[in-house]
Amino acid sequence: MAELRALPLDDWEPTKNTLHLWAQIVGKIRLATAPPQNHWWNATLYVDACGLTTRRIRSSGRDVELAFDFVGHRFLVRTAGGVESFPLEDGLSVAEFYEQLLALLGRAGIEVEIRAVPYGVPFETPFAEDREHASYDRESVERFRDALQWVDATLQEFAGWFAGKSSPVHVFWHSFDIAVTRFSGRRAPDTPAANAVNREAYSHEVISFGFWPGDATVRTPTFYSYTAPEPAGLTQHPLRPDASLWVPTGASHQARLDYEDVRAAGDPRATLLEFLESAYEAGASAAGWDEQAFRSSWDPRGPG
Repeated sequence: MAELRALPLDDWEPTKNTLHLWAQIVGKIRLATAPPQNHWWNATLYVDACGLTTRRIRSSGRDVELAFDFVGHRFLVRTAGGVESFPLEDGLSVAEFYEQLLALLGRAGIEVEIRAVPYGVPFETPFAEDREHASYDRESVERFRDALQWVDATLQEFAGWFAGKSSPVHVFWHSFDIAVTRFSGRRAPDTPAANAVNREAYSHEVISFGFWPGDATVRTPTFYSYTAPEPAGLTQHPLRPDASLWVPTGASHQARLDYEDVRAAGDPRATLLEFLESAYEAGASAAGWDEQAFRSSWDPRGPG
């Protein structure tokens, strides 16, 4: 696995915001073309060897893959007819990215309609008009790529310890986090006041785990976990390692561990896995999950 490198938000926030908006464009194209799946799994992006990908999607009767290459710093449109691309570089605005991507799709005979405005972020300018966000620092993007690949590999290992229903390890473009989610198998109580997105996302009991690079609210790259719906007594359960803590988030709580605490540990992988497992134990115990039954053959403690 790649070595974890420092990723202070203050050093690359303009680039991170631009990249986030580019990812929203690509994610909305995947959402518009992929068949619906529970919990919006049809909308997400995935980490690959060079960056992020939609994997194969189908539109206008053609198969296509859209990918961010953070090694060669290009955006790729792959079809059976070949690969077309354009450079990812400083000065490439959201509007220009959107225009060039649609042009490549058009040359491939692919037409896609999306709601071309940002979602869930403090930016409201339509993609076609956003010339403000145009930052791209190569070194910072490469650091982010290394972090994504390391986190993806560690979450994949952790996912293998669970024998129940589990999501893929995937990237949610609305919040720009990489996550994996475990399910108890029980439906969650109805939440009529929730919007349609959240009703689908949280239709069943979950314990979710992930990493995001920081934003206007959380100013440091952070690992997190939450249990939804949150059971009584959740925060009475201890977290590991000592640097992790419960953080109030409105009416609920998240378990959090700073990326820098993981990076500085003698064994970053073991440290993150310890945090993830302690957050799972807390949520599963408080919510009454059958932890023993959910232990897979690959759980370090052995199968249930």
